[in-house]
Amino acid sequence: MLAVWLPLLLPFLAGPVGRRLSAALPPRQAVRLLALTAVGLAATSTCALALLVVPGATHLHDVAVLAHLLTPLTSGPPGATVAVTVVAAASLVWCVTLLVRGVVRRRSRLRQARDLAARADGELVVLPEEFPDAYALPGRPGRIVVTTGMLRALTAPEREALLAHERAHLDDRHHLFTAVVDLAGLCHPALRALREPLAYAVERSADESAAAAVGDRRLTARAIGRAALSARATSLAPPARPGPALAATAGPVPQRVAALLGGHAPDRTVRPLTRRVAAAALLACVVVSAGASLHAAADLHTGIEIAQGEQP
Repeated sequence: MLAVWLPLLLPFLAGPVGRRLSAALPPRQAVRLLALTAVGLAATSTCALALLVVPGATHLHDVAVLAHLLTPLTSGPPGATVAVTVVAAASLVWCVTLLVRGVVRRRSRLRQARDLAARADGELVVLPEEFPDAYALPGRPGRIVVTTGMLRALTAPEREALLAHERAHLDDRHHLFTAVVDLAGLCHPALRALREPLAYAVERSADESAAAAVGDRRLTARAIGRAALSARATSLAPPARPGPALAATAGPVPQRVAALLGGHAPDRTVRPLTRRVAAAALLACVVVSAGASLHAAADLHTGIEIAQGEQP
């Protein structure tokens, strides 16, 4: 059962690799790979906790009778096995509770955002607020919300680039990728380290889409930079945003502007080999974790058959 511990340890590698990956790969690829990694590692770590519960649970009479076991499963001293089971069971219950609460909270916020979006006429919603702000509000259909303060802070071409950025968030459904990684972080605390690189990759993906839409990378960089500076320069309190909203001024704006001015999506300082290694390492974490979970489950099944007297 040593393999069962790998899915619980590998998520600690995902954060450092993910931070490197978010700047190394084209943004859209990085978004998908980070979300896939988060889902895969969250699922396998949760399965590992469930597998750790079983051996100690078989020391309970009712569980042994239900499973038709002649002897309890033992992968070590009974005291240690029971202790591991208690800790794993408590962790599993805690993770499931956080996950259910997180899903309910996310659904509630998304429903509120959709209700707000449904009340608006047209794609663009202009709020009479002096604070410079703009964000994408997911819904059916989604809306782009911008304040009058932000409209005054930008020129007409810059406004077009900013709106293209927010439109990219809606078209690519970035709020779902963000939700997936946030929920994965509730299953394993180490996966919370993927939130920052995913947030950067999401904004970079929208930046690249906006640059392609307006046909001018420098204009897009200027629009993003001026929007962020306008929001930071004002002394006004920012208005409240709905939970799933995604804003163009989020994340490390100087790094995003530099990437736009650099002429292409991936960081020039990262060699192609490094990009491939980073992507392969992240995928390897998921593959190894899944393989270890399957191996641990097979070992557990064999142990149950032996305890039932079906194998010598």
